[in-house]
Amino acid sequence: MNPRITPEQSAAVHEHLARLADGVPAPPAGTDLTPALPSTGTAPGRWTNASGRTPAEAGVVLYVHGGGFSHSHPAAERALAHHLSLATRRPVLGVDYRLAPEHPYPAALDDVLAAHRALIDQGVPARRIVHFGESAGGTLVLSALLSLREAGEPPPGAAVVASPLADLTLSSSSLAADADRDTVTRAVLERVCAQYLAGARPDAAPQSPLHGDLSGLPALLVVAGGAEVLADDARRLAAAAEAAGTVTELDLYEGLPHVFHLALLAEPTAITDFFLRRLTEWTERNAA
Repeated sequence: MNPRITPEQSAAVHEHLARLADGVPAPPAGTDLTPALPSTGTAPGRWTNASGRTPAEAGVVLYVHGGGFSHSHPAAERALAHHLSLATRRPVLGVDYRLAPEHPYPAALDDVLAAHRALIDQGVPARRIVHFGESAGGTLVLSALLSLREAGEPPPGAAVVASPLADLTLSSSSLAADADRDTVTRAVLERVCAQYLAGARPDAAPQSPLHGDLSGLPALLVVAGGAEVLADDARRLAAAAEAAGTVTELDLYEGLPHVFHLALLAEPTAITDFFLRRLTEWTERNAA
């Protein structure tokens, strides 16, 4: 799907992204921040529930944040989790996975897998779990899906990856074609990959998902901005997953930059409202 975006809508997204430099609003006072389940696996986790439902009845969104595998922004992650909970109508568990360079691959992946397994062990139905990852978090979600399949373990019912870094060899042509239009550069991604991999191969899965077998995965929604340097990672990922038989949809938002969806943290826009409606529809259809 290529949502139609007017110049005015694109300008609003860019303006709201810029406003995040002044701070991120806190979730509304009524948001439930108490732990919904006792265990989050091997790493700490933050629960955010705006759904009014429990993990047993609604399922859970397992949220894997971005930040180049090396940074976390708790306020922004909590605020986004609130919106994810409203859109998907389920509690959200944000994983505070270990960060590179102190903890390179596979530490973060191990933490995401442990969080997923903890949900299963505590009675959350696997088919009602949704993995949501953005940027580097999208890489980790895809890596987790490959690892769960290889281990023969229950996968989530569906997964959403927004602006994913899917090929750590950095061979997508959009890295050059969109270099002057995005907020992320190839040089930044080279540093990100080097400190995360710490010697692991960039052309092997699960750490570099596009180099793996994408068959037998849960339903996958791939989201990206058409003006971001990772746009072709999203295109190639969606095409490869679909060719492998995985139910896949690609939403490409033309003219928008890397992790454009974060603009909703400043103020809703027509585009971010559409993005959230797509999450509602996708999760209800694939992880009910």
